[in-house]
Amino acid sequence: MQPAASDIKIPEKNMKKAHALWQTPRTGLCTLVAVTALTVLGACAQTSRLPENAGYGPDPQLPEPQRALIPTVNVAEAVGWPEGAAPLPAQGLQVSRYASGLDHPRWLYVLPNGDVLVAETNAPKRPAEDEKFKLKIMGHFMKKAGAGTPSADRITLLRDQDGDGHAEIKQPFLEKLTSPFGMALVKNHLYVANTDGVVRFPYTEGDTRIDAAGEKVTDLPAGPLNHHWTKNIVASSNGQRLYATVGSNSNVGENGLDQEEGRAAIWEIDLPGGEKRLFATGLRNPNGMDWERESNELWTVVNERDELGSDLVPDYLTSVKKGVFYGWPYSYYGNIVDTRVQPQRPDLVAKAIKPDYALGAHTASLGLAFYNAELFPERYRGGAFIGMHGSWNREPPSGYKVVFVPFKDGKPNGMPQDILTGFLNGEGKAQGRPVGVAIDNRGALLVADDVGNVIWRVAPEQ
Repeated sequence: MQPAASDIKIPEKNMKKAHALWQTPRTGLCTLVAVTALTVLGACAQTSRLPENAGYGPDPQLPEPQRALIPTVNVAEAVGWPEGAAPLPAQGLQVSRYASGLDHPRWLYVLPNGDVLVAETNAPKRPAEDEKFKLKIMGHFMKKAGAGTPSADRITLLRDQDGDGHAEIKQPFLEKLTSPFGMALVKNHLYVANTDGVVRFPYTEGDTRIDAAGEKVTDLPAGPLNHHWTKNIVASSNGQRLYATVGSNSNVGENGLDQEEGRAAIWEIDLPGGEKRLFATGLRNPNGMDWERESNELWTVVNERDELGSDLVPDYLTSVKKGVFYGWPYSYYGNIVDTRVQPQRPDLVAKAIKPDYALGAHTASLGLAFYNAELFPERYRGGAFIGMHGSWNREPPSGYKVVFVPFKDGKPNGMPQDILTGFLNGEGKAQGRPVGVAIDNRGALLVADDVGNVIWRVAPEQ
């Protein structure tokens, strides 16, 4: 019997050569050959040795890292939903189309009057990609996954006028933005997180369009590389501050730690002036944020590092403490050192905090919304809905669903429960991919699906 690719021991000098090749600029035919080779060899890369649920909960299984000549690449081809098809809700729930025909909807925000804002957005153009062999290849696979379309750079308004769970009005609300993502209403201003900074616009309840020019509040780290481009924001309960997520510029600092200045962090921004400071650091790619009502603590979901095998490293859900370091890039899950990062920083590793709750390796957990409404049964009160965009580098795939994490006394209490599944069809192709989640003003769950170009609405069966 031949050994599995993940069992083959590769001399360290050969591993370094392979990773150097992976980092080296290439063009034309070389890129085509490399893409073809990765497609073929991806099937030989590491296969998971643990069930997916081993990477969930407060104490996930964390096996020894697996290093391979070719990193695992297992991209689910984006095909969209067949006519009349939909994801599968959990028992006792039903799902319907709140809105469809959108252009890569990624993030949601519900206004006080019930209007729903959806960011139709994608990555900005990155001139530096033309010079990075690895990013070119990743761009090829992201296109296959449905993320290769130009950004619409638009926020669209959805309005359900008659309360039937379907938006009768769908129209552009804000246009000519720059890869917008997070949104937050504070008093009479709507704040929008573009990929390069936060801007605000005047808003009056009931507005169906804003044509006023945006006012820059503050810049956020961006630049020509801008590896993790999504920037999310959430407002404090008193409206005096915003909190903004900024993902890393790399997997584990391989583009140079100088490129990580101000990144892999959550920023605290004073309003209205825009003065800002780092609030928490060492968070590789934080996305969804929300306030847990019982403790009034800020929580976030974070995408962890890659290329350590199909079982590492679990993404996670965690409370966010001011001034705390969460490990990236030097360590994960507290003090587990990542030896790929040079130079090492044992002083920072010693300070690194273990996250509260693991969400499975490579699930790409992005959306987060605590449930504080009353439409769903009592068992959902206070828990967290999480949108898992799905893996591109795990065998077998993980994520591609919406889950619910129950909470008690302000902390996770129990294993995740599947709420919406079926985003992968029987052939392993992506009919949809869930991203942002939000609770509408009637208490239903809204889910942005950026491959299906749909906003799904989940509610109890009638």
